[in-house]
Amino acid sequence: MNNNKFEEFIKITKKLNKIQIIPLLMGSVGLEVVTGKSWESQDLDIHVPGDKRGWEVPPELSIHNWTEIVEIMHLLSYRLIDLHEHEFRKDGLSVEFGIIDTLPDFAGVPLEDLELHEKRNAMYYLLNPKQYLSVYEASSLDSYRADKNNGKDSRKIDFL
Repeated sequence: MNNNKFEEFIKITKKLNKIQIIPLLMGSVGLEVVTGKSWESQDLDIHVPGDKRGWEVPPELSIHNWTEIVEIMHLLSYRLIDLHEHEFRKDGLSVEFGIIDTLPDFAGVPLEDLELHEKRNAMYYLLNPKQYLSVYEASSLDSYRADKNNGKDSRKIDFL
């Protein structure tokens, strides 16, 4: 498991908690935390509250508290590199923000079923294995993601 990415998530989460945001750790890093297995994570995927219409909303308006999130990321020495993807980068690490409110429509995961976790005074949500399976099955239907991913999602689905 890549502890460096998870530790960076905890740093970011503590700052988000100060503005009343409890993020959801998604992607391979979250799956590594849940399964204890390395999934060769490439980036950090953090979901925060936003407009459940997702891509239908202009990127600067789709995530609630976006201005404060940008300020937090700048204070942590990250640089916004792609507004549309809500992607920041620092020292080769990419951090992308997604919208937690799209989860029910996208993968059928009710927000009230998310599991709250705490580590070193950082409050965050994690999916359980069944919820991860729902997310990766939904993601596998996205042809862009399937082409970009080199079959990593199907390996995760098989494991789960």
